[in-house]
Amino acid sequence: MSNVSSISQFLLLPFADTRQLQLLHFWLFLGIYLAALLGNGLIITTIAWHHHLHTPMYFFLLNLSVLDLGSISTTVPKAMANSLWDNSCISYKGCVAQLFVFLFLISAEYYVLTIMAYDRYVAICQPLHYGTLLGTRACAHMAAAAWASGFLNALLHTANAFSVPLCQGNAVGQFFCEVPHILKLSCSEANYLRKAGLTVVSACLAFGCFVFIVVSYVGIFRAVMRIPSQQGRHKAFSTCLPHLTVVSLFLSTGFFANLKPPSISSPSLDLVVSVLYSVVPPAVNPLIYSLRNQELKDALRKLMNLSLSEAIKCLFSSVQHL
Repeated sequence: MSNVSSISQFLLLPFADTRQLQLLHFWLFLGIYLAALLGNGLIITTIAWHHHLHTPMYFFLLNLSVLDLGSISTTVPKAMANSLWDNSCISYKGCVAQLFVFLFLISAEYYVLTIMAYDRYVAICQPLHYGTLLGTRACAHMAAAAWASGFLNALLHTANAFSVPLCQGNAVGQFFCEVPHILKLSCSEANYLRKAGLTVVSACLAFGCFVFIVVSYVGIFRAVMRIPSQQGRHKAFSTCLPHLTVVSLFLSTGFFANLKPPSISSPSLDLVVSVLYSVVPPAVNPLIYSLRNQELKDALRKLMNLSLSEAIKCLFSSVQHL
């Protein structure tokens, strides 16, 4: 029996066997990664630069963009490097770090999305108490709680996954290290109750957040329907649509990846689904928020015009200096 101490590296699932498809995968992931870096970087810079965007909604959006940048940077660069160099190995320590960081960021993102639902609920259903319920200190505490909860969840699952003997080889059936695929390599039945208990606790917490989001939006829809003017209803609902779209994308792909029936599971399907929930959302979230948010688009436009004017001034000064 080979246990955890005897495994020095894991083998990740490659996207393709032929060199041409490997290079195609590299360039495709490079484009997606650059789009995620650009989109999330612009949102972070814009919110930090413009003081009129220093509100609870944009504060949580900034946290979401930081988490998106971190999560996609945890998985995609390693997958690109493996495709470019025709390699599928990841060191044991690298696998532990990748699993922990990705789970930490993706868990914190789920909690931030839950808080953002509460933010929209208060803004629409209790607008007179918005400043009181979502003050600067309250927002900081909620964001810190989301990050801390994600860290604790990742720590528990990572410790659980790598503390059991691994006797099913070292081939991870995924393009990055993920808890379910690491646990498939385990052969210790003595830790079954511990693994089951931790899974139940995490599932209950995730379901609780899901119920909270659903209840929040039921209240939001009821409040929006009571607005007399159609223009007022459209304006109120437009502030929720980006968040609702992001939540739907995040939950649908994540739930399908973890709750799909074993009868339809296959390496190819698992690979596609994992890309849908780990790579696609961080890349498209900035687009979703920027397309439906006129205030954010105006701030982005001002920032880009300012950057362009500063670049032109620097160019002119360089020419004059020469």
